[in-house]
Amino acid sequence: MSEENLYTFENPEYRHTYWHSCSHIMAQAVKRLWPEVKLAIGPAIDEGWYYDLDAPFAFTPEHLEQIEAEMRKICKEKLKIERFELPREEALALMAGEPYKIELINDLPADAVISFYKQGEFTDLCAGPHLDSTGRVKGNALKLTACNAAYWRGDSNRETLQRIYGVAFPKKEELDAYLARIEEAKRRDHRKLGKELGLFMLRDEGPGFPFFLPKGMVLRNTLLEYWREVHKKYGYVEISTPIILNRKLWERSGHWDHYKQNMYTTVIDDEDYAIKPMNCPGGMLVYKSEPHSYRDLPLRVGELGLVHRHELSGALHGLFRVRCFTQDDAHVFMTREQMQDVIQETVRLFDEVYSVFGLSYEIELSTMPEDHIGSVEEWERNQEILKAAITAMGKTFTVNEGDGAFYGPKLDFHLADSLGRTWQCGTIQLDSQLPERFELEYTGEDGAKHRPVMIHRVVLGSIERFIGVITEHFAGAFPTWLAPVQVRILTITGRTDEYATQLSRRLDALGVRAEADLRNEKLGKKIVEARAQKIPYLLVVGDKEAETGAVAVRTLDGDKGAMPFDDFTAKLMEEIKTRSRENLI
Repeated sequence: MSEENLYTFENPEYRHTYWHSCSHIMAQAVKRLWPEVKLAIGPAIDEGWYYDLDAPFAFTPEHLEQIEAEMRKICKEKLKIERFELPREEALALMAGEPYKIELINDLPADAVISFYKQGEFTDLCAGPHLDSTGRVKGNALKLTACNAAYWRGDSNRETLQRIYGVAFPKKEELDAYLARIEEAKRRDHRKLGKELGLFMLRDEGPGFPFFLPKGMVLRNTLLEYWREVHKKYGYVEISTPIILNRKLWERSGHWDHYKQNMYTTVIDDEDYAIKPMNCPGGMLVYKSEPHSYRDLPLRVGELGLVHRHELSGALHGLFRVRCFTQDDAHVFMTREQMQDVIQETVRLFDEVYSVFGLSYEIELSTMPEDHIGSVEEWERNQEILKAAITAMGKTFTVNEGDGAFYGPKLDFHLADSLGRTWQCGTIQLDSQLPERFELEYTGEDGAKHRPVMIHRVVLGSIERFIGVITEHFAGAFPTWLAPVQVRILTITGRTDEYATQLSRRLDALGVRAEADLRNEKLGKKIVEARAQKIPYLLVVGDKEAETGAVAVRTLDGDKGAMPFDDFTAKLMEEIKTRSRENLI
């Protein structure tokens, strides 16, 4: 990064420091206004900061306005921000009256450096770093965005605090653009649209376990039909493995030791079993069920497997974070000589799928974590293979140190939606550990037994999460090929009911999802309701259209005029067949 950009928001470290300093300015403002409030923690996060507070009252929007006003005063005061260190006893004395800070200090190792940051009359326990002055923060470009409940240290058995979120930018124009983007994101929220469009529901009877409604099932099944089509094209076969398997299998795979806290377990006939959080071990058993030759490899095996993972209730979020989901999993078994070709073939499959939805991506290479199985040498060799494969394709990547799966390094694909937000969906995990643990074999050209290597890969990730992503990406206005209802026929008078019904049946015979609105309602009302349902095509039929075999076409973009019904269907079928994201009519 060039030197002139070191102290701009283009530098993520500076941005983090800026927002961390804002969290202290906010805490100082709160203490000035209500000295009785106790401070917990206030880190910078991906988009701004938060501070957890213990207050004897509930913060309201009016309170947040008061805090913002006081923060602006602190920025204008241009207070110098100074770091200093203290021995443990002096640190505890300084933080007397702040029980959460006392607990944090007591939990530090005996040899830990205990540092503080001071600005004016305010001092906070903090490792830093921070800006050198509160004057660096532009008071007219900061905003407190929300206040939610939060458990102290994320423990539901501990105190319930109030978490105030904020964001700030160097220029007010940047803040305004950010807030406009947030408002647009709220309009696109998949939870809101899922309810309005009748796609799915979430119930207290099953937190984290989504219910798909009839229209949501149409969307889901259409997506899975495409998944199956593209995987057949790339030479995959499909399997299905059991949802519940015994403990011995999960011990062998390593999940019992490395992932048990996220697994649901049960006892059957006095033996421990687990509901699968991953499809991989079942896939290993399928491979072992029959002998394989080098001529069989690479063997591409796909599975749309329902998996369950225990997530904390506070982490659940619509379809984005659930406790059961369908993973569009696949395992490709190969020889070592085939590794680079298979990785590149998989990336080409990803490219084809993501382009259908208009999603670009960035690649992140995640390397060996501390909690890993297998030798360091094997990990390093596999990491280099992943790098070489995508570099040879002309693709770039960033490195995420220490975040690989416990059995192998991986490439994560972060998709960018229409608002520029990123979502981690696809992944390619290179694994030579599970084939070893499950003693997988193939007969080589030399007639001897050899150990295959494999990749674990998903392209959509979680079907549920991907539906949430594309719902927000398209703002609920899905391309025609995906839309639960593709065409709705609207009658002007009861005289055209028979014609509308006839058109609906003809479309149905072509495989088009069509319905006729024959209600005795004003046309304007029918149009408004159909547009609210984001239906791609509305066909208005009156006496003139019935006489001439025509339809008056409307889309979400506006009135397209009248045309012969056969012309409409020809263009519609081409749009569906090509999975166009744009209306061809």
